[in-house]
Amino acid sequence: MKRTIRDLKNIKGERILLRCDFNVPLDNWGDILDDTRIVAAIPTIQYLQKQGAKLIVCSHLGRPKGYDKFLSLFPVAVVLMKYFPNKVKFCNKTIGDEVKTAIKNMKNGEILVLENLRFHAGEEKNDPAFVKELASLADFYVDDAFGVAHRKHASNYGVALKLPNAIGFLIEKEIQVFNKAFEKPAHPFVAIFGGAKVADKLNLINNVMDKADTIIIGGGMAYTFLKAQGENIGDSIMSADQIENAKKILFEAQNKGIKILLPIDHVCLTENERVVRTSKIGNGMTALDIGNNTIRMFAQEIKNAKQIVWNGPLGKYEDDRFKKGTMKIARAVAKSGAYTIVGGGDSVSAINECGVADKINHLSTGGGASLKLMEGKVLPGVEVIDTL
Repeated sequence: MKRTIRDLKNIKGERILLRCDFNVPLDNWGDILDDTRIVAAIPTIQYLQKQGAKLIVCSHLGRPKGYDKFLSLFPVAVVLMKYFPNKVKFCNKTIGDEVKTAIKNMKNGEILVLENLRFHAGEEKNDPAFVKELASLADFYVDDAFGVAHRKHASNYGVALKLPNAIGFLIEKEIQVFNKAFEKPAHPFVAIFGGAKVADKLNLINNVMDKADTIIIGGGMAYTFLKAQGENIGDSIMSADQIENAKKILFEAQNKGIKILLPIDHVCLTENERVVRTSKIGNGMTALDIGNNTIRMFAQEIKNAKQIVWNGPLGKYEDDRFKKGTMKIARAVAKSGAYTIVGGGDSVSAINECGVADKINHLSTGGGASLKLMEGKVLPGVEVIDTL
């Protein structure tokens, strides 16, 4: 059992480096479009703040190549200021004398948000010098950044080796939810997978094969499976190097009595940019969403489920012309009455956009990390935390 923040005693006045995942979507003006990940970290921040700790909060945002003012964590600090009035300050540096001075001037229960970790190349490289600088800022380290728990970066792996450590409430909950869902699933168990690439979900599908009753496959990855069945997919996205793997999965599922559902009709874009609905994809067509018959078929299976795990959009969700399928499935999952887990950025966004987040049992804050957990893999960012 990993040490949690409940196990940290006598932390009043102690400096705690808290790694959060505030990698939130921004618009072109730098405004936050979805604060789900920030809100998810509030219970951990609140607990440590009430214990009288001096909280030094760090996170990454986006994939900057050095300093980028459009990827500053200042907007995140502003959101936190609303939850903790007069307790939050922002430092436009991540390491160095300016940060150390700001920490020295902190009072018990105050929160200091540091600038974007990825403004430093040493973060993703787990550079020993950068690790040493971060570790020198605090007395304890707490990891609550589930979204990067599958990475070995300086702030969530290297620092944990240098300081007394623990996980926060968010990571604790994520691990408990996924362990229960895959060790003792409720049946019928329906797994829904979307997204573009089969390779990204191959290990996941193989691991779920022995647990789920039905596997629904949509999004771009569905067309590799349809190609494996000999279907014409036109110009739709397809991973040629995964066709044999797709055939093996279909064959194994049939032998094990597991139902795999693939799209039976599609919303396509033609060569002349015309959007068409069709049951047969012709040459020159690119399928970008599931059609109405597929939506009904998927929704019926979802209606009968007792447990649902969903990761990945079922069409080109970022384009309004091709988001209907994902949105309809989001509503069907919410209405199902099953125990529901939704992970992955676009899947969670669809749930939020539909206004049904309160109907989902667990919205996971980590796409890649949740995939690794569902694959049965160990997360480096969790593995490095001390056990009791």
